[in-house]
Amino acid sequence: MTFENIILERQEKISIITINRPESLNALNGATISELSSALDLIENDTDCRVIIITGSGQKSFVAGADIKEFSDFGQNEAEQLARNGQNLLFNKIENLKKPVIAAVNGFALGGGLELAMSCHIRYASENAKLGLPEVTLGLIPGYGGTQRLPKLVGKGIANEMIFSAKMISAEKAKEIGLVNEVYPIENLLPKTIELASIISKNSPQGISKAIAAVNASDNQNGYEIEIKSFAELFETDDKKEGVSAFINKRKPNF
Repeated sequence: MTFENIILERQEKISIITINRPESLNALNGATISELSSALDLIENDTDCRVIIITGSGQKSFVAGADIKEFSDFGQNEAEQLARNGQNLLFNKIENLKKPVIAAVNGFALGGGLELAMSCHIRYASENAKLGLPEVTLGLIPGYGGTQRLPKLVGKGIANEMIFSAKMISAEKAKEIGLVNEVYPIENLLPKTIELASIISKNSPQGISKAIAAVNASDNQNGYEIEIKSFAELFETDDKKEGVSAFINKRKPNF
């Protein structure tokens, strides 16, 4: 498949998706969202790939936001469809993907860019990264899950402050409040992200898939039940048999 707005690469068991619209600071437009969705479908069906990294081109911007010119003249119905399609095509898809997705936030992550990073399972950031949800300065609110995911990551009070004030925060502040996992110099960001992805790729893909579903269910009333059932279902898998056998025989598992 040929892409115009993203670059898809493979390094062993790791797929790297780079949003490549440097002329617009990698802003998300409809075509880019569609290409990201298609790339994720390809990767999810690729049994040789275990982990996905999403980053932006250059050293200035991960994703600077949505492409506002695309929806500047929308009415209510069109706007609702825009948000619903975006969440279904991309943001919710990432969160519920069976393979872990790591965001390598290499600069500005604003609006839809921060929402994209928050939909990923893990976030690493460069020291120059700036993160924020500036939608209220446009008379809007986040529409790709920002009002839902941010409070779960940082707490309701900090989320309210960030959304209401529309202020940007530094990468170090983002780490302090739990919005990103680690912060690195820009030149080390992708290597460190690949290093983590490589560690993850050696673990049980069946176990990780169940873990993603269980963690995502942690906000539900039946989260514990989902964990119990997922734990039990793994006892019938080849990965569990291999993992336990490797442990008993004091060797490394080969998943």
